[in-house]
Amino acid sequence: MNLYFRLLLVWLRACFKPAIQVGDMIEMQLTVLPNDLDLNGHMNNGRYMTIIDLALVEYMTRAGFMQPALKRGWRPMLGGSMIAFRRGLKPFRRYTLRFCALCWDERWTYIRFEFVRDGEVMAVGHTKGGIVGPFGVVGSNEMCAVLGVDPASPAFPRSVTAWIEADRLMRA
Repeated sequence: MNLYFRLLLVWLRACFKPAIQVGDMIEMQLTVLPNDLDLNGHMNNGRYMTIIDLALVEYMTRAGFMQPALKRGWRPMLGGSMIAFRRGLKPFRRYTLRFCALCWDERWTYIRFEFVRDGEVMAVGHTKGGIVGPFGVVGSNEMCAVLGVDPASPAFPRSVTAWIEADRLMRA
C-alpha cells in the first residue's frame, strides 16, 4: 500500500475518533504490509519511524492541533529518535502502536512509542518532535497557547533525560 494512501487513511480515521488531550496515549491497530519488509522478511528498521510519523498525524489531529497548525503554515518535524528492537514484526501480522507525548522543553516535545504484538513489546523508544513555521521553529509556549494547554511540562522521565544527555554528548 502506498504510504501516501496510508497517510490519508490514518488522517481520515483520526478525524472521526474521539478527541484526546496532550499527554493521553493513543493506540493504533496496524498490519505489517509487504512494502514494510526488509530482506530478512520482517518490518524494515526504517519503516518503524515512518509508522511513527503516521501516529504523529493521528495524535496531532485528535489533540486538535492539526487544523490550527495548517492555518499558520506550521508543519511537524522530528529531531531525533532512539529505538530498541526486541523481536521482528512479520508480514501480515497485526500489531498495536502505542504513542504518547510525555513532556516538552522550549523547543521539543518528547514522545514514547511501543510496537506491541500479542501483548509483547516488539520495539520501544522515544522520539522528539517540534514545529517549524514560516519564520522558523515554533516554541512550545506558542504551541501550548494554541492548544490551550498549560505550558509547564510534566516531569521528564529518567529515560528521556538520559537520552537528552547522550544526544548532547554525541554532539560535543
